[in-house]
Amino acid sequence: MDPGRISALLLSVALLPCLVQAASLDDTEPALAPSLARISPERMQADIAALSAPEFQGRQAGTEGDRRSAAWIGDRFRSIGLALATIADRLSGDQAPTGFMTSVVTAPVIDTDPVLRLGSAMSLHTIQLGTDYLPVLDSSSADVQAPIVFVGYGTGEEYGNVEVTNCIVLFLRGKPERATAALSHADKVRLARAKGAAGYLTATGPILGPYEIRRGVTGTPRAFYAQLPESETLPGAWISTQRAETIVSDLRERQAKLNTEPSPQSIRTEHYAGLHWQTHRREGLLINVVALLPGTGSEAIVIGAHRDHFGSTAGLVFPGADDNASGTAVMLEVARLLTSSGWRSKHTILFVSFSGEERDLLGSRLYVARPAMPLTRTKAMINIDHAGVGNGRLTVGVTGLDKTTAQAAGQPAGLPDKLDLFGFFPGGDHVPFKEAGVPTITVVSGGVHPHFHRPTDTADTIDPEILRNVARYVLALVWHLSDAP
Repeated sequence: MDPGRISALLLSVALLPCLVQAASLDDTEPALAPSLARISPERMQADIAALSAPEFQGRQAGTEGDRRSAAWIGDRFRSIGLALATIADRLSGDQAPTGFMTSVVTAPVIDTDPVLRLGSAMSLHTIQLGTDYLPVLDSSSADVQAPIVFVGYGTGEEYGNVEVTNCIVLFLRGKPERATAALSHADKVRLARAKGAAGYLTATGPILGPYEIRRGVTGTPRAFYAQLPESETLPGAWISTQRAETIVSDLRERQAKLNTEPSPQSIRTEHYAGLHWQTHRREGLLINVVALLPGTGSEAIVIGAHRDHFGSTAGLVFPGADDNASGTAVMLEVARLLTSSGWRSKHTILFVSFSGEERDLLGSRLYVARPAMPLTRTKAMINIDHAGVGNGRLTVGVTGLDKTTAQAAGQPAGLPDKLDLFGFFPGGDHVPFKEAGVPTITVVSGGVHPHFHRPTDTADTIDPEILRNVARYVLALVWHLSDAP
């Protein structure tokens, strides 16, 4: 999940007052306190280092690296003392306590030697992978050289009368400030394909909006998927803002007009691009790992964190320490403490390690379609994502519950003044649960995540105190929800 999407709601969702009485927790605090004191940032850091190590190759859903990471999680669950959930075999329908919920997924992988060249028709120069550009990681294979046509934000109106057949279009990420309708990257690629484009480049504009400033957005490209089937996509790459400004010298002025005027700023540039790489698509297994701590009643609470990331592709490895080995480590720590505390919850606690979050939430959608316990008896879903970097505050999104429930848990956790509470924010494994009518609470470390979707998202960038705070909060929250009527 992109932590920046959360910040976009700051202007539209009222903040709950920071101080709320936590009298409802008085009875449980004495039992909770020893577990809070035993939280170990060192243990969580060790788990993050293990998951983000080369052994797991960036944990791309459907690859061998992610399969090994699923086995690692299963071993961790068993060593903690959790029972693996009974999962129906996807083919036979037989029930078995395997803990592994699987589905077939296609994993796109780009060869190790992608090339992107920019320049004139007679003099193209290779630009730097990682800093100057990244291929869109599920784009089709590329072997094209063509003139570049700038098409604004890539909407239909912004193409104007400029012909783009057999050209490479360049469009800005996002949408004009004046626009109200949503516009996805996939929509832009479909339109470019329908217009006859041979490929595309995309870039962050030089003018950043408040949302992007709060995110800490820079002009550097980041890994992402277009989320399109192979039959609908094009060769594409995200280039740096600096490179985009060499292609369109007055890009800032054109973007300013696009943000305020409904007039096309499209232009056929004097520049050419050459895109060259091979994309391979291989079938593999998407694997959720599900374990449980039995309760005394018939209802359940789901604690989830996705473990998948972007894998090893295009000659780069994306370790995914903050995104989301950190959330996975917090989930494991909470599981350890609950299991060893001797406390018996009124509700069964289900721990779910999702795969496929980066692939349009495939893992959480799979779970919602085939839940380990009926969704009608699922009291809440807690999602932990990006839990290791930031400004020390916690951003908490709540749906289907009173926000006082989420705020009250901050008191015994020692964090009543470090919680920023909001309603629903899009993106993340809580979304399918919310859509299915299950109340959700999503916990993200607040502030800028500078290594988001970059090869630099490594274990040494993780802040142990942020890990501690997230674990304290989630543990107190589970305790509170488990005892609530």
